[in-house]
Amino acid sequence: MRKPLPALKLFANRPLSCILAVVASLSLSACTTILTNLPGVYTVDVQQGNIVDQAMIDQLRPNMNKRQVLYILGSPMLVDFFHQKRWDYLYSAQISGGDRQQKRISLFFDNDQLTGVQGDFKPSAVPVIKSSEETTVEVPKRDLEKTLWEMITGLFGYDGRDDSPRTDKSDAKPASGSPTDQLPL
Repeated sequence: MRKPLPALKLFANRPLSCILAVVASLSLSACTTILTNLPGVYTVDVQQGNIVDQAMIDQLRPNMNKRQVLYILGSPMLVDFFHQKRWDYLYSAQISGGDRQQKRISLFFDNDQLTGVQGDFKPSAVPVIKSSEETTVEVPKRDLEKTLWEMITGLFGYDGRDDSPRTDKSDAKPASGSPTDQLPL
């Protein structure tokens, strides 16, 4: 017959084992903060949703139609089937492994016209005048004696002038016996 194994004496020193368990759990949970703060470790910036900023919200005006809102903000993140008159725009960003920032805005429509805005942004009361960033460049007119086509055809001896004598068709009278004189009227 075999003898039973002696009971393991793991918990013989209870205070020591409790301290060891606490230290082990704290050191394992601290690995994430240690690894994220190491120099030279690249962390990905995570952006999700529709990027919406205050300049975009300032362009919104009451009674805009849905198409105009789509042009300014883009398509909404959420269009709820049960709330067809409400569009939700959500944006969250976690930059360099830091805290996650979340922005939310809801637009309300009535008869396809914008009636309300609710969320983290508030539209401005002053109309926004957006300056154009386009520049106009005036190109001077080129003074060329000959065009490229005239230069190419000049190489083959054709200068574009017809030296044969011209007859003005308005001065020419039909000769007698021509087919136009024989037609019955």
